[in-house]
Amino acid sequence: MAGKTFTVEEVAQHNKAGDLWIIIDSKVYDISRFVNLHPGGAGVLLTKNIAGKDATEAFFGLHRLEVLQKPKYARLQIGTIQGQQEIVKPLAAGEASQVPYAEPAWLLSGFHSPYYSDGHRAFQKAVRKLFEEVVYPDAVKHEEDGKRISQDVVDKLCEMNIPAMRIGPGKHLKGRTLMGGIVKPEEFDHFHELIINFEIGRLGTRAYVDGLLAGQVIGLPPVLNYGSPELQAKVVPEVLDGKKFICLAISEAFAGSDVGGLQTYAERDGDEWVITGTKKWITNGTFADYFTVAARTEGGYTVILVPRQDAISTKAVKTAYSSTAGTSYVTFDGARAPVANTLGKVGRGMQVVLSNFNHERWMIVCTSLSAQRRVVEETLKWTAQRVAFGQPLHAQPVVRARLANMIARVEAGQNWLEFVTHQMNNMSYDEQSDKIAGTIGLLKQYITRTGRETAEDATLLFGGRGITATGMGKLIENYHRTSPYDAILGGSEDVLGDLGVRQAIKKMPKNARL
Repeated sequence: MAGKTFTVEEVAQHNKAGDLWIIIDSKVYDISRFVNLHPGGAGVLLTKNIAGKDATEAFFGLHRLEVLQKPKYARLQIGTIQGQQEIVKPLAAGEASQVPYAEPAWLLSGFHSPYYSDGHRAFQKAVRKLFEEVVYPDAVKHEEDGKRISQDVVDKLCEMNIPAMRIGPGKHLKGRTLMGGIVKPEEFDHFHELIINFEIGRLGTRAYVDGLLAGQVIGLPPVLNYGSPELQAKVVPEVLDGKKFICLAISEAFAGSDVGGLQTYAERDGDEWVITGTKKWITNGTFADYFTVAARTEGGYTVILVPRQDAISTKAVKTAYSSTAGTSYVTFDGARAPVANTLGKVGRGMQVVLSNFNHERWMIVCTSLSAQRRVVEETLKWTAQRVAFGQPLHAQPVVRARLANMIARVEAGQNWLEFVTHQMNNMSYDEQSDKIAGTIGLLKQYITRTGRETAEDATLLFGGRGITATGMGKLIENYHRTSPYDAILGGSEDVLGDLGVRQAIKKMPKNARL
């Protein structure tokens, strides 16, 4: 039936209750039975400018394209209009958006970049296809129901070694097949990692972005970098293969950015540590099997890998985003861990903690900037298709001014991020700590502040839809509500801005004068 063709005049005859057809983008839909189920009421569909008419403009002023793709609505199509062609088509899996500024310029035909190769482009296309087909449906589902990422999705990601690649280049990739062999472990660099983070960030489901094993990205490196060979041999494969989950347990109600104020303590009892205290806002903590814990010990702070046990309890912390992130309050009530699980030297835990921050902050910048760019795309689409006062929204100068600011922010952030990423590819860890730790702090401050400005601009342009959790503005509502997270996680933006300036002051030449 959907292969049948009709004329506009034929459709026009079906314009009343019980016999109601409409046209949307050259397709004919029989909505006779659906009309009374319409969430907006039957009257909307029975008006003279909708019933039996081409309702394309009205539909896309109220609904997202994905609505027509849902099976329960797609089956209402009975044919097409003779001589007309479909204009609004969904992108194929892995295909880049052609909306201006929706993608980093290096992905677009005719643009050039010194940072990315054809190998990076092939890698990006494969990663996007994987995330659109496998991850996105799970992200939407669990952003809504608050449950953790599905194990079958974890298994598929691990099959492609996405979790391993999110740690960055390194020895942990040796012997692994990355994205089906598209990139070799020795070729993998921070731009490949940036690509993965960008595909995660553009999901538009902020809590799921953290629920997608962000705890592993920040909790496993201390094991990789400071754990004994025996501990690494046991824990690293379990985590990277998705058999066990890990989180980083540093923040407390007593101390957030002030890492030196931690109160949780660990005492030696023979060959074991006994850990007592609490941790708060721990990402993935509700479902973690291992906790990378910073605790006070005699002589300073020590970092210890603590396995889940009866002496550890976790409960969800209710925050502004979905509980799918696994944000938790963790209580260690005399929890025990072998002394062999000590990461780094006893009393030198601050070194372990601080060594993790540059990469974590860079990761947050990647996902945050990607989410901000997705908001720019959504807003450009909306202002083109939304008609007000007889014209598209973008016909108004004040709207174009807001769009200009939104575009400028993401493009500036993109160029700064790619510069920093290039340095990461060409600097040792010690060089990064010396030369770009402050830069990364300033970059994170910039991206998170501009993100909230973009969230505000987008919300104003979407109007009521921008504060509605479903429908046309659902990504805007999610972003506006959750963009402050990036300003806090990994170190608050004021602290990081100060870090960047203090590092600059330390490097001021003694002979510099006006």
